[in-house]
Amino acid sequence: MKIFKSALFVLFSLSAIRASADSKFKYYFNHPVDNTVSTGVNAINLNGYIDDTLIAYIDRAKYTLDIAVYNFTSGSGSSSLANVATAINNAYTRGVKVRWIYNNNGSSNTGLALLNSGINKLGSPSSSGYTIMHNKFMIVDGYSPNPDESIVWTGSTNWSTTQFNTDYDNVVIIQDSALAHAYIDEFNMMWGDTGIAPNASASKFGHTKTNLGRHNFTIDGRQVELYFSPSDNTGSHILSSINSAKTDLYWGMYTFTYQTYADAIVARKNNGVYVAGINDIFSHSNTTYNTLNTNLTTMFKEYSGTGIYHNKYLIVDASDTCSDPLVLTGSHNWSNAANTDNDENTLIIHDPVAANVYYQSFKADFNALGGTLAHQDGCTTAVPELAPSINGLTVSPNPSVGNFILSCKINKPQQLTVSIISIDGKVNNIILNEWQNSGYFKRQFAVPSPGIYVIRVISGNEVYTQRLISE
Repeated sequence: MKIFKSALFVLFSLSAIRASADSKFKYYFNHPVDNTVSTGVNAINLNGYIDDTLIAYIDRAKYTLDIAVYNFTSGSGSSSLANVATAINNAYTRGVKVRWIYNNNGSSNTGLALLNSGINKLGSPSSSGYTIMHNKFMIVDGYSPNPDESIVWTGSTNWSTTQFNTDYDNVVIIQDSALAHAYIDEFNMMWGDTGIAPNASASKFGHTKTNLGRHNFTIDGRQVELYFSPSDNTGSHILSSINSAKTDLYWGMYTFTYQTYADAIVARKNNGVYVAGINDIFSHSNTTYNTLNTNLTTMFKEYSGTGIYHNKYLIVDASDTCSDPLVLTGSHNWSNAANTDNDENTLIIHDPVAANVYYQSFKADFNALGGTLAHQDGCTTAVPELAPSINGLTVSPNPSVGNFILSCKINKPQQLTVSIISIDGKVNNIILNEWQNSGYFKRQFAVPSPGIYVIRVISGNEVYTQRLISE
């Protein structure tokens, strides 16, 4: 049976690789997705193959495996995750340095008993004043001499057959050395050392941790933000992401008990944003349920089926590529404990492809719960016109690995201001209130560094914005 499954996995992997178009980002879900709303990259339902996918990345390890997982459980028979433990043990045997951090406050972690006794492990504090180490990440070859070998595996999924196959979860895999280094620095702070052996006396968990300040990355031309809780004020970044929605907003959440987020979502809805969400029934008795159910009515669904709805994601402006489409995901539930006590990791990926991929999963889940989502019209063209004083404004090439060229026709003499705005709000003026004669206008410019930007042109009372990608 396992041989047959492995053969199917090879075929599945080939199609998954083609679908992801060699991206450094891969997103996987463990329940059906709706590819009819795909904009070019289809979401992938692993459908029982998360363990095989995890093993494939473990088998790639040449130097190091750093693992911080809330719960690694193994039952017996068809519920066994012994194959994952075997892959870890095989890596250790071939010389890979393996370090493992686990939650020591309420998790069973029965799978740890299957690991080679020589593998160093560290449990989070179980004493009063600490809550839980809730991360679910793995770093493969973070300090490989070949930066293309550094992999971060994260998302909402604990390592158990129930989480892999029954509960609703998502996995994010990112190939990037700088991001891997940031995760390793966080791991080392909890580990208490940079070496193979932990130093419990120097380790920091929960509120004892400090903000390491490594939050912004440009990966494949996409801006990625990374925050660890509780040191990095993650809650403020979740709130900012919610408040950034201009066209549509969707979420899927296991624990949603933080009232501020519920109020912010309702405020976006009242400001004309198309809003829909899914909560697990776990949060039913909280005041957030009443807020969302009362204000969103049929656009709010509660999951009470088999297993749990364990996702922790937000999708912003999936239909509006002229805005800032993003996905927020990771281990962080929307609770006060996640903000102020637990060890958590959160990624914010600014990318229309990621937003659409997650939307394909959300739509399938929402429809399965009896909901209906209407198509939203966002940005329909990358070259809108500014009439009457400016026509045919374009920026090319876009994306670009170097300089951009701004061009347009100016219909009457006027003052022009052109600014480049980074994703964190920094403004760089290319032209500031310069007088321009009528006729054809052309200006070459460069952005400070690779990433996602918005170019803004102001002419009198007219404003034009367009999204730029510098690779």
